[in-house]
Amino acid sequence: MKHIYAPWRSDYILQKLPFKGCFFCKNAKSKKDKENFVLHRGKHAFVLLNLYPYNDGHLLIACYRHAASPEDLSRQEWNEVNDLTQKGISVLKKKMKPNGFNVGMNVGKVSGAGVADHLHVHVVPRWLGDTNFMPVLAETKLMNQDLSIIYEKLKSGF
Repeated sequence: MKHIYAPWRSDYILQKLPFKGCFFCKNAKSKKDKENFVLHRGKHAFVLLNLYPYNDGHLLIACYRHAASPEDLSRQEWNEVNDLTQKGISVLKKKMKPNGFNVGMNVGKVSGAGVADHLHVHVVPRWLGDTNFMPVLAETKLMNQDLSIIYEKLKSGF
């Protein structure tokens, strides 16, 4: 039997999350970018790594302002979220060389949003053959690299 080492996921699995409230708002206010895996800060929005990623390099793009839906954003916020989505794809292509992407947002709890009241965009890099039996049979997703290594790799691209 092989063992998978992914200790950062234990808090998520056991639901021992380090804080209550909106982690986007917490990270927007915090100055601890490296600790929070914040890759880039713009005027209205920022980019960070997903702590509980679907794939290595899974980015989240969110406004600093707590807003739940695209129509709640100002034109400037919406434009910057879209610009950072494009930039994120570009950085991931250069630094991680994926074969494709899943890009999108879940608006509202029923859509699957984990944080339904703070709109964010997911940019998930995909590689040919990155799916396997583990999520289906063992409800486990394999991550190939530690988040701190991915952070260092992507940070220079922003």
